Amino acid sequence: MSGEAELRVTFFPPLYLQRRIWVLDVLRREQVTEIIDIGCGEGQLLAVLCQPALCLPLLTLATTTTQADDLDLHPRRVTGLDISSHALASAIEDTSPAAANASYTRWEPLEVNIWHGGLEIFNPVFVNAECIVATEVVEHLPEEILADFTPMILGVYHPRLLLVTTPSYGFNARFSPPGLTNTATGFPDPTKRTDRVFRHHDHKFEWTVEEFQVWCSGIAQEWGYDVDTTTIGRAQEKDKWGRDEQLGGASQVAVFKRLEGETWAATREEKSTQMKEKSKSQKDHRLLETHHYDAHVRAGKRGSAEEIAKAVLDKFEEWEEAELRLEEIWFVEEIGAMCGGWFEVLIEAIEGSAKFNLQRSKDQRRGDWRVLLDGGRPGKKKRTSEWALEEPTDDLFDEVVQEGYRSDDDPGFDWGSGLYSSDSGVDLLWDISKEGNAWARQSAWTCESSEEDVVDWSRWSTLSAAWDLDRPE
Repeated sequence: MSGEAELRVTFFPPLYLQRRIWVLDVLRREQVTEIIDIGCGEGQLLAVLCQPALCLPLLTLATTTTQADDLDLHPRRVTGLDISSHALASAIEDTSPAAANASYTRWEPLEVNIWHGGLEIFNPVFVNAECIVATEVVEHLPEEILADFTPMILGVYHPRLLLVTTPSYGFNARFSPPGLTNTATGFPDPTKRTDRVFRHHDHKFEWTVEEFQVWCSGIAQEWGYDVDTTTIGRAQEKDKWGRDEQLGGASQVAVFKRLEGETWAATREEKSTQMKEKSKSQKDHRLLETHHYDAHVRAGKRGSAEEIAKAVLDKFEEWEEAELRLEEIWFVEEIGAMCGGWFEVLIEAIEGSAKFNLQRSKDQRRGDWRVLLDGGRPGKKKRTSEWALEEPTDDLFDEVVQEGYRSDDDPGFDWGSGLYSSDSGVDLLWDISKEGNAWARQSAWTCESSEEDVVDWSRWSTLSAAWDLDRPE
């Protein structure tokens, strides 16, 4: 097709980030603590998972509201596997403790393991994993390796959860007017099995929504899993021919949940025996690196409520404030340490003291609740919180928001990369008080917005990680 016929299709957030948000949403909702990333590449997801949670998981206290208040993940073991030694060198570097965000206290220990090898090779360490993630992996697999994917992953390893993402072939029509095919920037099927044009030169296939659903339901039924599929990643631009609803999102996603019971366990064991035997003739996975992150020495060791309240009062007096947000107080390291890493212990100490008045609000997340000093007047703040970040001076964010990011803006991008919004159930207004939102620090984007979408820069962290734009697909 001609260059004039090629349609502008952009995504915001970038499509790879929308997939990451979806993964983090599921991990958070399922309270996953062990993750294996199959085909981890350079370790972008692993690096995000290595960022520390703001606090320890919720305690059972009178001040506890709901589990939704805890927007952070709490991984204890993170594992990556890939066949590329070059990519894994970056994964090792980016998941090391030296690369982690040192601005926040780590309240939980973490172990990271980086393995080299193919997914068709048996690794006993992966058996009965809590969650295995395979994002943008299956479409790169040769036919013989794809045949080993489900027997190994769902049979031999049988994780509690399997998360899969893959391109939606049907969405590719969005890049062209009806009746035309994008041969200018797409890639003809390298296997010659079809006349389809794909988004990446290494894709061995791209499935339609119907084909993906058939594959997912078939393997789920065979190996004893429930599965839920959908699409994410809608173009910002409205399609002139009204095809948006019909074509759906650019990426297909699936959550497989293991069915429990002795019958299914026996079936998996029996059906996966051949896979284990086949793998014995192959070279074992090689453990390239193990990283250990240590928790703060005071983690899990709370002080007295009186001690905590005295430290909070001292900060009010030091900063000459009559009103502070809970989060401002929490980010004083010695106060967090006195609380043993539990945010609700801070709430308990403040509410138990006659010196303070905590202004709870159902419409706000807990970190934004206001603490008033007894006798003080709200709204008379004299200083900006010391933990707030300065507004970035880099023009990159403004450029992308104003202009979008096209796949052909960067020669490192393949067709269909770029930016713009999601139908994943994620609230892209960036208000992290909303249930299900993935814009916590572990998504590498910590920000929030008013109804006018004005970004509160004090909530951004690891901005450079958020704009790591060199991603295909």
